[in-house]
Amino acid sequence: MDIDFSEINYLQDPTWRDLHADYEQFLLSMTGPTVIDVTGENQDKCRVFTTLLHGNEPSGLIALHRYLTEIVPQKKPATNLRFIICSIEAATSRPLFSKRFIDGGMDINRCFGKNCYFEYLDAQKGYCQRASLIEQAISEVKPEMVIDLHNSSSSGPTFAISSVVTTETLSLASLFCQTLILSDLKIGSIMEQDFKCPFITIECGGCQDEQAHEIAFSGISQVASCESIGYIHQEKPVEVIYRPLRLQLKPDIKLSYAQHDEGYSGVTLKDNIECFNFGSALQDEMLGWIDGNGLNSLQLIDKVGTDVLNEYFYARENQLVCRHNLRLFKATTNKNTAINDCLFYVVKLASTNNA
Repeated sequence: MDIDFSEINYLQDPTWRDLHADYEQFLLSMTGPTVIDVTGENQDKCRVFTTLLHGNEPSGLIALHRYLTEIVPQKKPATNLRFIICSIEAATSRPLFSKRFIDGGMDINRCFGKNCYFEYLDAQKGYCQRASLIEQAISEVKPEMVIDLHNSSSSGPTFAISSVVTTETLSLASLFCQTLILSDLKIGSIMEQDFKCPFITIECGGCQDEQAHEIAFSGISQVASCESIGYIHQEKPVEVIYRPLRLQLKPDIKLSYAQHDEGYSGVTLKDNIECFNFGSALQDEMLGWIDGNGLNSLQLIDKVGTDVLNEYFYARENQLVCRHNLRLFKATTNKNTAINDCLFYVVKLASTNNA
């Protein structure tokens, strides 16, 4: 697929004709990344939402389409809004919402930041160009907040991620969920960039969960109608979880899923690994199996580049076992996502707190 990475389209106060009958038709009407501007009561401020950085994470698009067609015709938002819809080509690959990024492409949410152009090959730099255009589309409106809407590949509870914990990030997170993860990982994501305003990422839940779409819609509606984001009354406390790490396969390691040890090469995770998204993995609990390479097939890199795998897991014969009580996020049985991104995020339970 030939992609024009220099293209970004703008829509101002779209009409029902622009938005089409449903979100799928609306998606198919777009030829590339699209910015939608909505005029609010206070036109001196702007709030920004990004979505579809990954083409298989539809909740943000579904929710913003519903908001634009159901709410905006009845009531203007409190401030101007800007919605940025990013990876159209991946999302429109058949079947719709089936690809994180197009075959042979790159995860654009690893392409943000000034170093992108120096780190990737010439064939990959188009994604850096698009990331730069998205950054520019955010910065040019001097936003008072940015929210990046995502889904997990598999079912799990909604949670927020931020690089800082402030009154504003906690308040914004509380409109979507009750958990905020403080992350200091540097992976080239949009969340790491400095837009001089509060920024949170929302993982709305599983990409096929109707509840995830509803959470995204409710959150957008509340943010849009809120008079001030400086402080939003939190009906429930937001739990803060500090600095998770990403468990990854090393290059060229095979991945399998099974109910029992089948003797596969590489790493085999339990086929119910997604269940750990809803609870804890206890000390000495087994998560899967490893071949003769043992733990050398895996890596868990901290923010300074040190592999700390042995601080979190150990091998018990050929089993992958938790060294401590752990909390897992975004564990998935989607093999492509697990191989190309990570098996799951993990944090020691001792490092949780309440705010």
